[in-house]
Amino acid sequence: MLLINLNGRLVPEEKALISVFDHGLLYGDGVFEGIRAYNGRVFKLDQHIRRLYRSAKTILLVIPLTQKEMSQAVVETLKANHLKDAYIRVVVTRGKGDLGLDPRKCPKPTYFIIASRIQLYPKEFYEKGMEIITVPTRRNGVEMLNPAVKSLNYLNNIMAKIEGNNAGAAEALMLNEEGLVLECTGENIFAVSGKKLVTPPLYLGVLEGVTRDVVMELSSQAGLVPFEELLTRHDLFNADEVFLTGTAAEIVPVTKIDGRVIGTGRPGPYTRKLMSLFRKLTEREGTPID
Repeated sequence: MLLINLNGRLVPEEKALISVFDHGLLYGDGVFEGIRAYNGRVFKLDQHIRRLYRSAKTILLVIPLTQKEMSQAVVETLKANHLKDAYIRVVVTRGKGDLGLDPRKCPKPTYFIIASRIQLYPKEFYEKGMEIITVPTRRNGVEMLNPAVKSLNYLNNIMAKIEGNNAGAAEALMLNEEGLVLECTGENIFAVSGKKLVTPPLYLGVLEGVTRDVVMELSSQAGLVPFEELLTRHDLFNADEVFLTGTAAEIVPVTKIDGRVIGTGRPGPYTRKLMSLFRKLTEREGTPID
């Protein structure tokens, strides 16, 4: 039986209920984080919780727990579900209000923590690589709905995902209004050219992914030098290697984009090295669950 932490109470999944007047449900007014646990340790828990609170601050949402208390709640939820390897979703909504938009009508935020499992992509993608396509839906601009805020309003990403699905692709590449590469619907993107490891800069409105940061830190061990630079589709088509990063996806090689084969058409040596380094890191680092 899966137990959900709902406002500090561990309740069975079927009893984890929120009001139909909750503004997270009505308007996507809230923030979330996806976190992973490996081998009895929560990976990069502090970084994820800090990002959750930064997102909340930007939308003027006061989370009714300290960061330390939220971290403890994540660990307790995992322990209650006897999970050593898991995907954790932490969600904070504006809370129950009325049918209007005004967040001042929501006196008390709602929060819940789900600890379960996830398999975002099949094993084959990690061994042979995946194909992605560019979709018409453009990424929200920084001053529209800043992608740096992990809000519950994910319709921009979902529309792009639908377009990718309709074209038979597992993932979709999103550009900005100027045609520059930003990210995929749920992952950051990297390109390897020579010994350069390039990813789009944050100021364009790219999510500062926790796995993205880890990969940039590991890059020197793989023999690469990391850069934040503007990328076009032309740059990706002609890269030696391309891969995606995300908490749920981890590191997944990309071997074809918009019909163009990337590099040799197989996961490249640098990508494979980073995947190995990442796996080893998750085995030894993290906040203990017990």
